[in-house]
Amino acid sequence: MTQSVLVVDDERDMLSTCKAALSREAVNVVLEADAPRALERLTRGTFDAVVADINMPGLSGLELLRAAKKTDAELPFILITAFPGVESAVQALRDGALDYLIKPFHPDDLRLKVARALEQRRLKGEHRLLTRHLTREYATDGIVGASPSILEVLALVDKVAATAADVLILGESGTGKELIARRLHARSGRRGRFVPVDCGAIPENLLENEFFGHERGAYTDAGEAAPGLLEFADHGTFFMDEVGELPGGLQAKLLRALQERQFRRVGGNEVQSVDVRVVAATNRDLKADVAAGRFRSDLFYRLNVVAIRVPPLRERPDDIRLLLEHFLPRYSKELDSNVLRVDPAALEILTSYSWPGNIRELQNVLKRSILLCGRSLLRPEDLPENLVSAPTEPLEARGGFVERKRQGIQAFEREYFDALLKEHHGNAKAAAQAAALPLSNLYWYLKKYGLQPRLYR
Repeated sequence: MTQSVLVVDDERDMLSTCKAALSREAVNVVLEADAPRALERLTRGTFDAVVADINMPGLSGLELLRAAKKTDAELPFILITAFPGVESAVQALRDGALDYLIKPFHPDDLRLKVARALEQRRLKGEHRLLTRHLTREYATDGIVGASPSILEVLALVDKVAATAADVLILGESGTGKELIARRLHARSGRRGRFVPVDCGAIPENLLENEFFGHERGAYTDAGEAAPGLLEFADHGTFFMDEVGELPGGLQAKLLRALQERQFRRVGGNEVQSVDVRVVAATNRDLKADVAAGRFRSDLFYRLNVVAIRVPPLRERPDDIRLLLEHFLPRYSKELDSNVLRVDPAALEILTSYSWPGNIRELQNVLKRSILLCGRSLLRPEDLPENLVSAPTEPLEARGGFVERKRQGIQAFEREYFDALLKEHHGNAKAAAQAAALPLSNLYWYLKKYGLQPRLYR
């Protein structure tokens, strides 16, 4: 397809010069002497590059640039000026111009700059097509990624989905474990519902009722019988997120229900039978919890028929660009913003950051940055300070010294707070005082490492 270039200048001689210079190229050249009319053309037609004079009556080249970028942020602009100056050139580049020319210029200079602009346009168009292809192929069920580590996970999910095996999904917070569980359900062929439950978000005294339901009169205010989540998941998938948070008493009842696919409602005698596929997820080290007596070994092995580890974002940095392409349009529309692309310097910062909060942290950072950005291009100054000032690390180091250092720090922290709780018999306030930490900070660390004070009393 022939690419089109719009040339805008109020001087007819300059239009003729540009036409003659570009006539040797295989492009369609459209000339316009009126800047406001040129803007109308840009909003109606499709152009691949614009060459415009900065100083024009009615609408300057910079104003034309700014207005056009609102509808097509990636449209390459080359500005022409007869008054060379560093300030005007810098302003043009800041506003999104690809390049500029100083009158008088050699025709070869114009041809070279236009050829560069058209090549950039072509490459970006190909990148968009590739991104859409990757999104269609790899973003099934909301999972975005094309790196070897995530493709390996998806291949395992698709292989296991059609079986009846229970699955344990392992991974840090924010890596997308529920999306993996939903993909398992979607590809399982089961005709029932996908029923999720966050085991760490429901009070202990209500969990049994949530899982198994109750009969009429089972407790005060139980005026009617009600099924539990397991019954709702009949012929479907029962997904237990943060399964490591289950209290010990419920672990035994759940184990029996999963082994026999039968249970009794709270306050009832009748046996309920269900056909469910069980998928559990956790960010904790369940083997360590089993060794410490915090999680039943028989329940662990019941759930761990097939284990799927979801890689953290730092292990798949090549997917960050795809994730940005996926989230940026959605959040820009959601937040009524016109942010359409990410500056290469900002992209470098985003891909170099280690993302301890994984994809959830990336989503939050992107939303915050879009809110603070007043233009179509996201720049480094729009990013949080902790990202900009974070030391960058080469990609090859992320699985070596840097990663091992991080793991060593985490191991030390977990051992420290575990010993602290043992010393103070689960008294969080006393432990916080001994560690010289605010109580809220202590609870943050305890949640991070899955340490529950009540288990130390």
